[in-house]
Amino acid sequence: MKTSDFYYDLPEELIAQDPLEDRSGSRLLVLDKETGEIKHRMFRDITEYLRAGDCMVINDTKVIPARLIGSKIGTDAKIEVLLLKRKENDVWETLVKPGRKAKPGTRISFGDGLLVGEVIDVVEEGNRLIHFEYEGIFEEILDRLGQMPLPPYITHQLQDRDRYNTVYAVHEGSAAAPTAGLHFTPELLEEIQEKGIEIARVTLHVGLGTFRPVKVDDVTEHHMHSEFYQIDEEAAGKINRAKDNGGRVVCVGTTSCRTIESAADENGRLKACSGWTEIFIYPGYQFKILDCLITNFHLPESTLIMLVSALAGKEPVLAAYEEAVKERYRFFSFGDAMLIV
Repeated sequence: MKTSDFYYDLPEELIAQDPLEDRSGSRLLVLDKETGEIKHRMFRDITEYLRAGDCMVINDTKVIPARLIGSKIGTDAKIEVLLLKRKENDVWETLVKPGRKAKPGTRISFGDGLLVGEVIDVVEEGNRLIHFEYEGIFEEILDRLGQMPLPPYITHQLQDRDRYNTVYAVHEGSAAAPTAGLHFTPELLEEIQEKGIEIARVTLHVGLGTFRPVKVDDVTEHHMHSEFYQIDEEAAGKINRAKDNGGRVVCVGTTSCRTIESAADENGRLKACSGWTEIFIYPGYQFKILDCLITNFHLPESTLIMLVSALAGKEPVLAAYEEAVKERYRFFSFGDAMLIV
């Protein structure tokens, strides 16, 4: 299976640069994974495709303003630091640009010294471990100095930071948003619950590994970066109960999907747990729990389009993407949505 098998042609003007004013006002392409049939709807129509007894799984991670712009102490050279993973004792794994200016021992000042970082080590893929020095509360300083770490295809900063978080985001720790969830409003979530659909909250802190390009020709040789996830007893109970009673498990986004598929035992059961996952789902994968998926449109040749293809088949997915391009859907993080049933 080649990476190039998952390529499709996307006109640049279809890449959404801003979120819609109304979160649920996006378009929704519905793909039937059994027949390949495609329907064009609005996102707020999603309730028509959910049934009483189903369980909808959402990822309640929260994106932190993880992009810091600083200057190298001694030369004043501009350095950009992206926080990826929190370690112990104020140490973070980070992505630094330009990396050549960030050898171990390099000290970087942010906000005129409000925050100072020292590079202490180089780890996999050239990421840096940085120890931060500050006075007060780290999260408050980050809130003041940091920017939202938007994907590179979005060309400007957001005016409203909250639009790169879901309305149900709680647990801080992501370097990117679980974007399928951006379409939900509190009113829509209430409507879904009133219809008799359980909502199970899981947490997976999204790292940049999910979005890193696949650099190998053979898909099976790609290695995913690890991401931290957590499932509590309440969420595990709701998901197991839906399966036991013949309901469907509908995941909002690839991150929710990867969380429950990582944690499931061989019988497709979940229990409360936490850990790190490197699960890579591509065609040939047998889903243990997931039945349906709500997702956005993903980059060509990405691990995410491979995951979607594992669920609905590569040809039907690429045909649906071709149709979405033809119908001028909006693509990627702030774009329109897709439901696979």
